[in-house]
Amino acid sequence: MKVNELRSPKGARKKIKIVGRGTGSGHGKTSGKGHKGQLSRSGGRLRPGFEGGQMQLIRRLPKIGFTNIFKKEYQIVNLESLNIFKEGDVVGPDKLREKNLIKNSIPVKILGNGELKRKITVEAHKFSKSAAQKIQNIGGSIKLITR
Repeated sequence: MKVNELRSPKGARKKIKIVGRGTGSGHGKTSGKGHKGQLSRSGGRLRPGFEGGQMQLIRRLPKIGFTNIFKKEYQIVNLESLNIFKEGDVVGPDKLREKNLIKNSIPVKILGNGELKRKITVEAHKFSKSAAQKIQNIGGSIKLITR
């Protein structure tokens, strides 16, 4: 293929519709808008969802639930994923971020899924009861981080 053989794909270059240039053009007189009515007037478009005066679907459907603006979000880390750390390590949000177990600075919660095989110190913003119990049973310790 050479530079002079390059072409745009068919349909990539569409000719624009030129309106209001006389009746011989095919788009003259009313410029493709028909006669009278709301859609023929300037500014005569309908807003999204308008149903001709009938109660709109978005208003007919019931509202469900609500959003709690005081909700606290936590990044979840399971105990089984903490097995990548060495015996005696102090594991906090910074180390978890280094190992790509968490993504950003949202608080961390440790859950008790899986088994922990090494004695480590875990620092987090929140622990489930089972996670705290499993860490302490194996001889590790937990430390709560306050914001």
